[in-house]
Parts: sequence; C-alpha cells; structure tokens
Amino acid sequence: MKLLLTGASGFVGQTIQAALPCVALPDGLDLRDRAALGAAIADIRPDTVIHLAAQSFVPASFQNPRETFDINLYGTLNLLEALQSVGFQGRMLFVGSGDTYGQVPEAALPVRETHPLHPRNPYAVSKVAAEALCYQWSQTSGFEIVLVRPFNHIGPGQSPRFAIADFAKQVMEIRLGRRAPVLQVGDIDVTRDFTDVRDVVRAYALLLEQGRNGGIYNVCSGREYSIRDLLQKLIALAGVDARIEQDPARLRPAEQRRMVASFEALHRDTGWQPLIPMEQSLQDLMNDWEKKLQ
Repeated sequence: MKLLLTGASGFVGQTIQAALPCVALPDGLDLRDRAALGAAIADIRPDTVIHLAAQSFVPASFQNPRETFDINLYGTLNLLEALQSVGFQGRMLFVGSGDTYGQVPEAALPVRETHPLHPRNPYAVSKVAAEALCYQWSQTSGFEIVLVRPFNHIGPGQSPRFAIADFAKQVMEIRLGRRAPVLQVGDIDVTRDFTDVRDVVRAYALLLEQGRNGGIYNVCSGREYSIRDLLQKLIALAGVDARIEQDPARLRPAEQRRMVASFEALHRDTGWQPLIPMEQSLQDLMNDWEKKLQ
C-alpha cells in the first residue's frame, strides 16, 4: 500500500515519516499549483493519503487570510480533484483542527465532536471550510475520507513558534549558559489538552484503517494541563533556577481559559488511547533542544 503524505516537512509530517513508510510530494510543490499537483499525483498513484499540508500559524492567517484560504481550502480541493482524476479509490485522512470549535464554555467541556463550530480566526475558518468540502467528497466521490480534529501537540521536533517548545528552548538555553535565567512567557494561567505527537501519529494510522467514512474524530489526550505547570516541570527537568517574566507582546486577546476534549469516538472505533506520559514528552523535547543548541 502506497501512502501519500502531504505536508511531509512539518512537525507532524516528519514524525509520520519516522513511523510509517510513505511517499511525500516533490520538494517545493505548492498545493495551489493545480498542474504540478496533478502531475505528481499521476506519477505517485497512491493507495491512501494523509493530508497534513496547511498554513497552520494563526497569527499569519490574520496577516494574510486570502493566502491561508488558498492553501487550506483550495489546496485541498486541488488535491481531491487530482486524486479523482487518476481514479483514486482508497482512503484519505483529512487533518483539521480542534481550533475549529472556537470559544467553548466551561460547561461544555470536555468538547465532543457534536459541539457546534464557532471558528474565531481565518485559519480555523479555512479548516471548517476544508473539512466540509472533504465531508461532501466522502459522500459523493469514489473514495472514502476520514476527518480528524487534533488538539495541541507536544514532542521532539516542534517549532518554537508553539509555546511549550519555545519554553523548552528557553530553558535549555539557560541551562547551557546561552541566556540569562529569565523566561519570557505570555498568558500561562490557562489550560490546554496536549497529546504527544507520536500518539497523534498512531491515531492517524489507526483511523486511516478503521475510521468511518465521513466520520469526524477528536484526537486529544482527554487531560487538561496547566501551561504554568508544564513550564515548571521543564524548569525542574533542566535543574535550573529561572524567573518567569510576562511579555505583553506574547499575550493573545480573547484567550480560552480552559480546554479539554474527549477522544471517546476515536477510542470506540479504533481502541486508541494515549500512551506516552507527559513527563516523557517534556524530557524528549528538552533532549531534542539540547542536541540542536550544542
């Protein structure tokens, strides 16, 4: 079975490549280029597809919403059309986002797939639109599509654009004597649902095989983690003393104070549950930064 992976160069894509035999699109190929994408799909002729490629940085989606839509919605449409044009009859996994739920009242936690979608940024809107497109194709095309809404990821290889990876980098820089013992943070008195990226990849592989066509699945740990607690754990793992300083530039408006989701549907259909403890995720993240910074 030939598995095509879009977005292979990203954090999750690299983790998938380490875990599963797969074929990536040619380097530099842009999903917005219909002709080049069509030629690549005709050449690869995949049996299954994991569609990860996206513009996924929320601040960038505010700066350039049109580009975000061109990549996330129309790039997905280009991929679907390219697959159909070569007679694809396998299964595709579309990777959406837990961000599509938007502001969720605490009374509605943990979030389930039936919760209404109220996207609050152009990235989340583009993912709602692309998910709806994929659902329609799952019902009307000659191939099956499974839809996932992952929540926060953590683990080695993550970009410091994301909070916990950034904190791990700062902590390791302090430990290596590269910076003063002061950590620059945003609002850390919030909670999030974090899953180790390797557990996420295992969920994707299981859903590609066992998920229901047109089915929508949260991929999450079902656990609520305080950002401040995780930062304190990183400091303890590194064995450093550091002052925590809030940087106004890192504060985001209208922040969701608490977030936790349910993976009940995923567990019901595949038996999946998270296996990697948070302490291991944090340690592996620290080890990764130690290697990169030395």
